[in-house]
Amino acid sequence: MSKSNTNLSDPNLYINREQSWLAFNERVLEEAQDKTNPLMERLKFLAITASNLDEFFMVRVASILQNESNIPDMAGLTPEAQIAAISTRAHEMMTKQYNCFTRSLVPAMEKEGIRILSYRDLDAAQKKHADLYFNDVLYQVLTPMAIDQSRPFPTLNNRTVNIFIEMAAHETVPVRTVEWLDAEGRWRIVEDSGGGPLYAVVQVPTVLPRIVKLPSKEGQHHYILLENIILAHIDRLFLGHTVTRTGLFRLTRNSDLNIDEEDTDDLLDEMSRQVKGRRWGYPVRIEVSKGMGKAAMRLLTRTLDMNTDKIYELNGPLDLTSWMSFAASKEFSHLRNIPKPPIPSPDFINKPSMFDVIKRRDVLVHHPYMSFDPVMRFVQEAAADPGVLAIKQTLYRVSGQSPIISALIQAAENGKQVSVLVELKARFDEENNINWAKLLEKSGVHVIYGLVGLKTHCKVCLVVRQEEDAIRRYMHLSTGNYNEATAKIYTDTGYFTCRETFGQDASNLFNVLTGYSKTTDWQKFAVAPASLRLTFLRLINDEIAYVKSGRPGEITAKLNSLSDGEMIRALYAASQTGVKIRLLVRGICCLRAGVPGVSENISVSSIVDRYLEHNRIFVFGGGGVPKVFLSSADWMSRNLDRRVEVLFPIEDLDLQREIIGELELSLADNIKRRVQKPDGSYVRVGRRGRAAVHSQIDRHSKLAERYADATDRERFGF
Repeated sequence: MSKSNTNLSDPNLYINREQSWLAFNERVLEEAQDKTNPLMERLKFLAITASNLDEFFMVRVASILQNESNIPDMAGLTPEAQIAAISTRAHEMMTKQYNCFTRSLVPAMEKEGIRILSYRDLDAAQKKHADLYFNDVLYQVLTPMAIDQSRPFPTLNNRTVNIFIEMAAHETVPVRTVEWLDAEGRWRIVEDSGGGPLYAVVQVPTVLPRIVKLPSKEGQHHYILLENIILAHIDRLFLGHTVTRTGLFRLTRNSDLNIDEEDTDDLLDEMSRQVKGRRWGYPVRIEVSKGMGKAAMRLLTRTLDMNTDKIYELNGPLDLTSWMSFAASKEFSHLRNIPKPPIPSPDFINKPSMFDVIKRRDVLVHHPYMSFDPVMRFVQEAAADPGVLAIKQTLYRVSGQSPIISALIQAAENGKQVSVLVELKARFDEENNINWAKLLEKSGVHVIYGLVGLKTHCKVCLVVRQEEDAIRRYMHLSTGNYNEATAKIYTDTGYFTCRETFGQDASNLFNVLTGYSKTTDWQKFAVAPASLRLTFLRLINDEIAYVKSGRPGEITAKLNSLSDGEMIRALYAASQTGVKIRLLVRGICCLRAGVPGVSENISVSSIVDRYLEHNRIFVFGGGGVPKVFLSSADWMSRNLDRRVEVLFPIEDLDLQREIIGELELSLADNIKRRVQKPDGSYVRVGRRGRAAVHSQIDRHSKLAERYADATDRERFGF
């Protein structure tokens, strides 16, 4: 294939976004299947794949189903073709999930004395415990919901496990049997004689633990699922009738919010209303237990308007996400990875003022290898410092008990000017953010909800401080959220600086977010949606120019996702010119690496490990002087065009080497790294007799050594 004649828009050069995401989830599933991982880590990974798949159906599949056009994506698939391909692959994936659970994880747990029992397998003491639990707790909570012409099929919450019950009526009770809703929304009567089957639904309560601990001998850990206790006592809920068949099912509903911000007078109220309605979205998937009766299946599918492609018949307990908390139980700590406690930042050891440290030098912090404490301390010190005049911060996702929120409230109470942009549209964190926004406003904080039509996804905290010589601006910029909980499991990089040019850009950014400023004259930042895409394209074109002038061109980028067509075409063009491109892409990658004549100079790697790879790092290495950047943005259309994102340079040479070293370590990983093949599949990197390189573990070790060296210097004064 001639490079000059290659059509870089050819659909064969692209991988469908949804298929690429499913491939990523399969890589996570491989970690659950990997017997070299500790048992409870495997169970955790399995639960993650289930949670990921839930969100995929609630958002991505729901979005495609709402797409009324027949326009193909850049990989050539129409919405209808995408749904068909998703159904095939998702069915295969869920079969693999349940094979992993029933054939591998359950037997492995039993070898450790951990047994999930059915009611009939309980001994006398355990049966007594289960009976008492039903009588004293469950019976008071359960609500049997009959289905007939006066009581239509209930509207069931999203992602809840439900029991479908078929029963025979008592001989003395005449019934009118009904089957499904007619076109007017009523039940159609198909039989008018007594004695026909009756139907009902019971929702398994979400307010109680799904996995119930049973009394057991020392060294044994026995459990029973909540639904199995209910099923053992189901007749108690339908006195006068004989239950003839039961089955379990679970609905996944559309949870994508559709807000018309321009026609909304009060975004906070509108978001609150839509978040509450999310649980009632239309069904996009139904999971059913194996052996569900034909009558039940017919009623469910017709009532819920579900075709067979949306039905997933599963051989095992529904809702594998329930095992996440089980895998985290303290009693199973010996079956998980040995913890790697976060390391304190050596730059702030025994330093009474962070501002004094940052004034002298720029500082990087690497989470979760290093503690998140400096980030929280930065805001807390600013809140208490008499010299601080103002704090401005963006918040995308924060924890449920956020110390940063508390510090911002304290700062406002101390009389400082505090402005916070709370992104209400952070998916599945909307309710949490709404609550924080209301609390901040009540405390005197100036709260902004962002720009119409854009999500504010950048992570910036600006502190304005009056000092003896002048007013100085201190900043924390990051690739990750201001969330101390996720900072323990997401790899992210934070940057502290008080460089004046950065301070001017940060002030301009907040003027854009809070007012009517249309600043485009950024000194150091590139900001989406105005300039970020153009900046990336210019940097790629610079590497092409280096190669054409006889110098080497090289791009190394670490991302969560790569799906933007224009960015992929630019990378293809760079590869054709001879630019060497190494990509670390955790999740979606619509680019095909290694295609002759197009992308033979591009490699794509993906790491799935104990921590979620989350930081975005970009190194443009041509011309002999590397340019190093950090960002909150992936190479996705939404990040480049529909979000407020920031790309910022790292100019300190030592810090540049630190970041490049991190990338090189990841690219050398031969334990958890997988490499993309031209067909879009991924294969593990083989060691081939080389020493093991486990990048996440080795990264922690290197930073621990650095901290030890710093504490030695502090202790001995050298």
